[in-house]
Amino acid sequence: MIPVANGDVCTPPSPLEWKFSQVFGERTAGEEVQEVDIISAIEFDKSGEHLATGDRGGRVVLFERTDGKDQTIRKDREKMDYSVPRHPEFRYKTEFQSHEPEFDYLKSLEIEEKINKVRWCQSANGALFLLSTNDKTVKYWKVQEKKVKKVCDMNLASSASSGNGSLSGCNGVVDLKFPPGGISSLRLPVVVVGHETNLVPRCRRIYAHAHDYHINSISNNSDGETFISADDLRINLWNLEISNQSFNIVDVKPVNMEDLTEVITSAEFHPTHCNTLAYSSSKGTIRLIDMRQSALCDTHAKLFEEHEAPGSRSFFTEIIASISDIKFGKDGRYILSRDYMTLKLWDLNMESRPVATFQVHEYLRPKLCDLYENDSIFDKFECCLSGDGLRVATGSYSNLFRVFGCALGSNEATTLEASKNPTRRQTQMPSRPSRSLASLARARRRGGESPTIDANGGAYDFSTKLLHLAWHPNSNALACAAANSLYMYYAEDGTQNDTAQNTQ
Repeated sequence: MIPVANGDVCTPPSPLEWKFSQVFGERTAGEEVQEVDIISAIEFDKSGEHLATGDRGGRVVLFERTDGKDQTIRKDREKMDYSVPRHPEFRYKTEFQSHEPEFDYLKSLEIEEKINKVRWCQSANGALFLLSTNDKTVKYWKVQEKKVKKVCDMNLASSASSGNGSLSGCNGVVDLKFPPGGISSLRLPVVVVGHETNLVPRCRRIYAHAHDYHINSISNNSDGETFISADDLRINLWNLEISNQSFNIVDVKPVNMEDLTEVITSAEFHPTHCNTLAYSSSKGTIRLIDMRQSALCDTHAKLFEEHEAPGSRSFFTEIIASISDIKFGKDGRYILSRDYMTLKLWDLNMESRPVATFQVHEYLRPKLCDLYENDSIFDKFECCLSGDGLRVATGSYSNLFRVFGCALGSNEATTLEASKNPTRRQTQMPSRPSRSLASLARARRRGGESPTIDANGGAYDFSTKLLHLAWHPNSNALACAAANSLYMYYAEDGTQNDTAQNTQ
């Protein structure tokens, strides 16, 4: 994540040059976006071969990678003395209706079909497995290719209807008429399996009636057998094969609800330690718990919290400190958190403060009152880390997203737009002098901009916000959701590009 080798600081990687790759569901100018088509969840699987999105209409759409099969002739490849750079390309695979709108008659509560989270599970026997959730119910899906079966050699074929009987009727009702002497011989219908295949989604399990409040997170365990679901006050542990029983492992609900001071905002399992998970709160804290300590994890193993500077507290302090999303790094050593104004990178070995803080849109601080009036201050932005741990990304307003370098000495802070020309609104970020190794333990803040202008030098559009994005696990590629459109981008290291050109 922050590369150090033999006590020497490694040279930070060059900033990435981001390029447009693909777009799915692009809307034309002036086209009105339907509420049900707005994307509400994005997730790559661990292999990077598949991508899933969920929308507010309760649908899950799957995409598969297409650039894995190299169509180049072998002789042509042998003539090349340099590697051709490739970036992930995807195509539409299938979609299915995961959730439907419901109504809780006991509580007189409407339950939206909107997909809050999608998480991939381990694949097996060529089938894909994934979890999806709305506010109340988690579902476990299996998507598998099956060959199309056709029934042949029917007794009442249309060509032989005159001899063996006739098909007649109206309004779709079939009236069978057989000859007086009956049919001389009956043929058994034959089921023929063709070469055509269909993708068949099937709901294997439904995990319901375990949450009184809205589910904000689901996360798979590295053991491949269990997962957690979290709402505002509780985290439940499930076995994938048991849908009628769950274990409550975290409960922050006070005896008297008037004493409630914080709620759970996000939760995620450690990528390799099946007994460890982290959850964030509306007070800006992250708690790491060890399920081996007790059945109900009332006490945390570690508490990550950055104390505010004296005299800096205001009416908005606690609101903007609320963490909307947390993600573990691939190696499990670091946690990335997103609050309203910043991205923070935490080292599991240092609880007192983050090792790096990235300003996402600091110029909005003078406008917090307006953001509170139009409820934008409560928007929940997601965050993600690159597979190599060298960069982090998150979204902002006006369909912009930001990419930061988190290697020691890196000044990378890029602003991109979710469009076919991602760099058209990019601005030069203020540079920061490189730091010595001794500064590793101190928090680093960068990416700040002028408080009077935004990243485009103009007014921000708070109605177009990029809340959801995901980083490809094995390459520098990003998937971003802008309303109903899914944009894909890839990047090539400038150093690698120069090397390839020199080789040619």
